[in-house]
Amino acid sequence: MSMKEIRTMVTPMEIREATKDQPTVIEGYALKFNRASDPLGFGEYKFREKIDPHALDNADMRNVVALFNHDQSQVLGRTGVNLELSVDETGLRYKLTPPDTQLGHDLVENVREGIISQSSFAFTIPDDSDAEKWTRDGDAEAPYNRLIRSIDHIYDVSPVTTPAYPDTEVKVGARSLDAVKALTAPPKWEHERQKLLLLEGI
Repeated sequence: MSMKEIRTMVTPMEIREATKDQPTVIEGYALKFNRASDPLGFGEYKFREKIDPHALDNADMRNVVALFNHDQSQVLGRTGVNLELSVDETGLRYKLTPPDTQLGHDLVENVREGIISQSSFAFTIPDDSDAEKWTRDGDAEAPYNRLIRSIDHIYDVSPVTTPAYPDTEVKVGARSLDAVKALTAPPKWEHERQKLLLLEGI
């Protein structure tokens, strides 16, 4: 089973204030396509990440919840009830009508005051080698690049106070780690050459 990953986007949230006919709505992007992340990392492997514009083509977004800080006990919404998701050329946009609860009221005030301004999303990628592409063509700060080509499930979108995982603790699956390690491994011919040199030295 694919490992659930969480990413945070530092993008402005918007509040559409209540009118006589419409309730207050919070809108924002949970993710944006083709936007290079800040350096992420796990151990010695630092990377930047982008999401392909077609990554959500087959994603399951039928039962997505809005949570505060990815906390299952702090539910703000659900698709089909008070959470709408839409994909456009920019990315995955969400529209949340906060519930008439203390949590909902607090969220609106915190977003209005700019105290909460980040959105996050939890996702998995399919167990398929074509779902992501790793290359070693980055920079000194992040030598590797990861392109996410396919997301199979969006679990939640969450307004967050701080990123769910600091950059140094970003989680990726074992398959992803193996793909990065393969980029640093010597080519097969070099491995065979070393074996021959060792044999000749005996």
